[in-house]
Amino acid sequence: MESMGKKKPRPRRSFTAEFKAEIVELCQRGDRSVGQVAKDFDLTETAVRQWLNQAERDAGTGDGGMTTSERDELNQLRREARRLREDVEILKRATAFFAKETR
Repeated sequence: MESMGKKKPRPRRSFTAEFKAEIVELCQRGDRSVGQVAKDFDLTETAVRQWLNQAERDAGTGDGGMTTSERDELNQLRREARRLREDVEILKRATAFFAKETR
């Protein structure tokens, strides 16, 4: 017996920045509603609304969240901090090793 009423989860898809910009532009023109644009392009309405909100933030008219460039910078700083923590851990191990060797 097949499962009743259970849908398979949709696989996660990724979209280019250009595609997102085109969808945002379609929504901002006002010819169609956000829901209609999402339906026409087989997207979730939630994703389209998030793209709209991010575009507004990037334009400086959003709700005060991070812009795309700020988010990119934060991700870069997090990667750098992770790498530096790893470097510190390696140096701690090396110091302990050489301190033991010199005794």
